[in-house]
Amino acid sequence: MKPEEKVLVIEANRTGMLYLRDFWNYRELFFTLAWRDIVVRYKQTIVGILWTILRPLATMVIFTVVFGKIAKLPSDAGVPYVLMVFGGMLPWQFISGTITTGSDALVGNQALISKVYFPRMIIPTARIIMALVELLINAVVFSLLFAWFRYVPSWHIIFLPLFLIMAILLALGTTYFISSLNVKYRDFQYVVPFLVQLGLYISPIGFSSSVVPEKWRLIYACNPVVGIVDGVRWCLFNSPLMTESVVSAAVISVLVFLFGIWFFRKMESEFADFI
Repeated sequence: MKPEEKVLVIEANRTGMLYLRDFWNYRELFFTLAWRDIVVRYKQTIVGILWTILRPLATMVIFTVVFGKIAKLPSDAGVPYVLMVFGGMLPWQFISGTITTGSDALVGNQALISKVYFPRMIIPTARIIMALVELLINAVVFSLLFAWFRYVPSWHIIFLPLFLIMAILLALGTTYFISSLNVKYRDFQYVVPFLVQLGLYISPIGFSSSVVPEKWRLIYACNPVVGIVDGVRWCLFNSPLMTESVVSAAVISVLVFLFGIWFFRKMESEFADFI
């Protein structure tokens, strides 16, 4: 008799629990891909680390000069304008970095996808680890700025993880949607940088939400980044916080995350046809 052979059965449209189990079973691949991205970015290079620090610092200086000095827009609760801007840059760089690097994650791993079975969602999800590393590096720089200005964070900082979770959900959901769409429509990758740049200017990164007229507040709050950025500033500086923007950010982040997963799973069966 022939020895018993193990047969791997790959089912189409696997249920959520089975897919989640597969994701867990392939967790080593997840960390391998995440580590590979980090190594490619930082190994044997000083420029990679410096650019991670200089990019938000340069944006902070430009926004401080344009909005704080030239336009003379007010800061939040007497917070130094530099700190207020950098406080907005932290969540924005995390969200935009995840989306930008994750949008072409599937296309950039065509060989792996075409040869081996694993939950494809692992690939764009792994990109968030690099964004978290960059967030940690910039958080250290931010701490040094706090020390330079002798500014003590608000006790609200204990709520910071809640807004980080919102940022993660929003970033992942958007990344799932864009990365899967980019497999079928390759031209979409050229639209992403424009959309990210647009998001930078319609979000309260270089200015405080307090300058937005009252009649536009409701529409303004529909941008989930507003609630996340304002929430981070509230945690750090005790800045004014619009309840409607936080509720909107929480709801939209969850919905975007769920929609992103649904859309990715829906498109996943077609990846092999386009890659």
